[in-house]
Amino acid sequence: MFRKSFVTMTSIVWALVCLPLASAQKQSERMQNRRVLVEMERAFAKTAATKGTRDAFLEFLADDGVIFQPGPVNGKKLWGERPSRKGLLSWEPIFADVSRAGDLGYTTGPWEFRPNGPDDQPVAFGQYFTIWKKQGDGSWKAVLDRGVTTEKSFATKLLLFPVHDDDSIFDAKFDVTRGKTSLLKLEEDFSASSAHKGAAAAFDSHLSDDVRMLRQNVAPAVGKNNALVLVSASAGILTWKPAMADVAVSGDLGYTYGTFELKKGEVIVEHGSYVRVWKKQGSQWRVVVDVMSPDPQ
Repeated sequence: MFRKSFVTMTSIVWALVCLPLASAQKQSERMQNRRVLVEMERAFAKTAATKGTRDAFLEFLADDGVIFQPGPVNGKKLWGERPSRKGLLSWEPIFADVSRAGDLGYTTGPWEFRPNGPDDQPVAFGQYFTIWKKQGDGSWKAVLDRGVTTEKSFATKLLLFPVHDDDSIFDAKFDVTRGKTSLLKLEEDFSASSAHKGAAAAFDSHLSDDVRMLRQNVAPAVGKNNALVLVSASAGILTWKPAMADVAVSGDLGYTYGTFELKKGEVIVEHGSYVRVWKKQGSQWRVVVDVMSPDPQ
């Protein structure tokens, strides 16, 4: 009896010791994947500086990678049809995250454009946003590139990662197809809530506490309170239509994109495209990145 009790107690103690170790290992792997993604983004920017923007996008975009002109188009096709031009488009990642499975992630940060190369003064500024996906050969490729322009630079060199992670073991049998459908339905309900309750109330129910929101001509809004101030600044009825969704095989990170419109009465005062990243926090999906960019008038 004593031996049986001793063995049972030993097993419990061993399990308590192993759980933190397993959690730390998962955190270490995830952080390593984030840093790999940051280095990929830096390599992308370095290639743009040495070979030109066109060749950099052709090298780092996935074959089905999407850019916006102003709506979504195949990036490789578009860049392949463009001639090489002088000028330096530079950017630096300041925030990155990766799914628990290490197959889907994103980076964001400031960009600048110098028309005559690195010795020239920058004439355009903004914030970029790139979604990366691991390919069948294990390499990372950009599957979506989007951003906003700003009237001045909001550049910073501080690199950050998410503070809190869900370290639970993901379901290896997660149904990605069903996950995509679920995320699209969530987007539709989110839009309906914005139309019915107002954008501020709808976003309040869906934003993560550490959300990053990118809009034209303003500094990135970091944190839920700052994002809600930005949302509340746009008077009118804001709605959107999702066109596409994808989800990591671990079912904890996904993204959507589509079109949006802002109405005042029956008049559409602004329309354009949006990209949104969703992250599972507990059992709920929360928006961790929200990018909206109006089409040119």
